[in-house]
Amino acid sequence: MKILLACEESQAVCKAFRKKGHEAYSCDILPCSGGHPEWHLQQDVLPLLEKEWDMIIAFPPCTDLAVSGAAWFERKRKDGSQQKSIEFFLKFANAKCDKVVIENPVGIMSSIWRKPNQIIQPYMFGEPFSKKTCLWLKGLPLLKPTKLVDKGERVTFKSGRSMPKWYSDAFRLPPKERSIVRSRTFQGIADAMAEQWS
Repeated sequence: MKILLACEESQAVCKAFRKKGHEAYSCDILPCSGGHPEWHLQQDVLPLLEKEWDMIIAFPPCTDLAVSGAAWFERKRKDGSQQKSIEFFLKFANAKCDKVVIENPVGIMSSIWRKPNQIIQPYMFGEPFSKKTCLWLKGLPLLKPTKLVDKGERVTFKSGRSMPKWYSDAFRLPPKERSIVRSRTFQGIADAMAEQWS
């Protein structure tokens, strides 16, 4: 299959599909960190949606959409950034491709567009971490868990609020690096996608 991994700089999913013999390409405005620039299209992804693909797996930026950023929603609505992110997300939903996956954290697209087909966690795929992730699917089956493991360590703050330790640790990084680390797909999930959707 010829597969587009939209908004993927880490190449985790791209490499997993390549291992299965598919012609997979990651695409992002950032250079890739996965070590295979020959499989990376560093450009705006929207013109690529006009080309023919057997499958598109998209990881649109969640900064303006995820409920974790709800405290800034009013500003984002006023300055138009949230609407731009909604429109960008929907470009993948409306792509002319028979097999489409859109991945994003829990956010406003569940009410603005439709509920996701599935919500997965890394710990369902052999990775001892928590990161609630929504999948909107077109033409593909639900992803089946491969190996259930521990949910991973959590950090509890004085307020009583808690979050996964790996996510909390990312606060020590500069903002740009932080968002890259938090948005990466865990390898167990990437491998399951390549195995089950091939």
